[in-house]
Amino acid sequence: MIPPRFEPVLAETAELTERFRAAGARLYLVGGTVRDLLLAEDHATIDFDLTTDARPERIKQLLAGWSEAIWTQGERFGTIGAMRAGRTYEITTHRSEAYTDESRKPDVVYSDDVAVDLSRRDFTINAMALELTAATPTLVDPYGGAADLMTRTLRTPLSPEISFSDDPLRMLRAARFLARLDLTPVPELVGAVRAMAGRLGIVSAERIRDELDKLITVSHPAAGLWFVVDTGLAEQFLPELPAMRLEQDPIHRHKDVLTHTIAVIDNVRPPAEWPALTYDFRRTRLAALFHDVGKPRTRGYASGKGVTFHHHDAVGARMTRKRLAALRYSNEDVEAITELVALHLRFHTYSMGWTDSAVRRYVRDAGDLLGELNVLTRCDCTTRNPRKAAMLGRRMDELEERIAELAAHEELRALRPELDGVEVMELLGIPPGRPVGEALAYLMDIRLEDGLIGREAAVARLMAWWQARSVEA
Repeated sequence: MIPPRFEPVLAETAELTERFRAAGARLYLVGGTVRDLLLAEDHATIDFDLTTDARPERIKQLLAGWSEAIWTQGERFGTIGAMRAGRTYEITTHRSEAYTDESRKPDVVYSDDVAVDLSRRDFTINAMALELTAATPTLVDPYGGAADLMTRTLRTPLSPEISFSDDPLRMLRAARFLARLDLTPVPELVGAVRAMAGRLGIVSAERIRDELDKLITVSHPAAGLWFVVDTGLAEQFLPELPAMRLEQDPIHRHKDVLTHTIAVIDNVRPPAEWPALTYDFRRTRLAALFHDVGKPRTRGYASGKGVTFHHHDAVGARMTRKRLAALRYSNEDVEAITELVALHLRFHTYSMGWTDSAVRRYVRDAGDLLGELNVLTRCDCTTRNPRKAAMLGRRMDELEERIAELAAHEELRALRPELDGVEVMELLGIPPGRPVGEALAYLMDIRLEDGLIGREAAVARLMAWWQARSVEA
């Protein structure tokens, strides 16, 4: 019996279903759509994946006049996309696909049998279908996906060796499902990933990047991250991650650096849990992933202090930039995440308290990443010492209060000198050039140190500086 929660979905797809039925074609909801409906997730947020025995050209004909838009970028893989009433539909001809030993693109073979199509899916929990064109909507579950969903088990429909040969990215996708749905992988799946991890090398950097983003943004990604480290997958696309496992962190003595890093990632909660804060969740999670990546390369020893990691923020920023570029992240992502790694210790340089000048410099350095940097700084505290945790929390509260106080009187988000370059040139009677930049840097230091002093005072300070500079020259 189909659960009542499927009824709105059946009603929404009724017209499309009738079009396929009248054409003698079969149509199924499939994969993640069925899984999420069985998990009682809100169907309003689910894009619909469907499969059919109709070929792509026929699918386009059946969608004509029903969908508001059709796109065919995936047609060579058997997929036609459509949009109706704000919902995205992807309809794919039954298929089996496999990667050759060196290929990054699958070879697609169409099939008329939904069971064959389901057998080539990644995991049993995604190898279920709901036939819409049957006399009564019928769940098709030849590999026990519903039972595995109930018992929180992660398995592949066929042997994991076949599944991961078909698409090696599935090994990384396993990490996401383990974390997202709190699943336990069967031993043969784990063994296959360990044996076949190197095959991830045929998968494009873009696909790996997208899967990493999906893993890093599940509510609690820790289990998935440990899976990619323990199975050797991380060595294939993010070798900096397992490298942190061996480095003892003297600040967090009970944890190695990797354990601390994963705890920091988990500390960065989704925006729904922190509605009062403004920050980019994905970028902050990625910054947490990379924030201590420079520690292995900067590990040293100082008498009386023990193990040190001097300048790991700067070294880590360079490593982060290189790795993100290799994974084909956008320039905007690379710049933002690298800058957060470079700045993640900035809070701790103000141990003597938050003067106005210190607050201005912190805000100036953070720029548009202020929200993300504050969240990362808070989440970087993983100590088990409640007194120390409370102290760090109070210091962060104090900083945010000081930012709010100054922001009420000054435009902190757009810190700039009180005179611009044109005014400097007119006042000093000089053309564009290096002295103008030096004058603006001097005025910016005044702005950061003393705040807004007014145009008259700024002009006086500039003229005095210029006179002193001329005498020295």
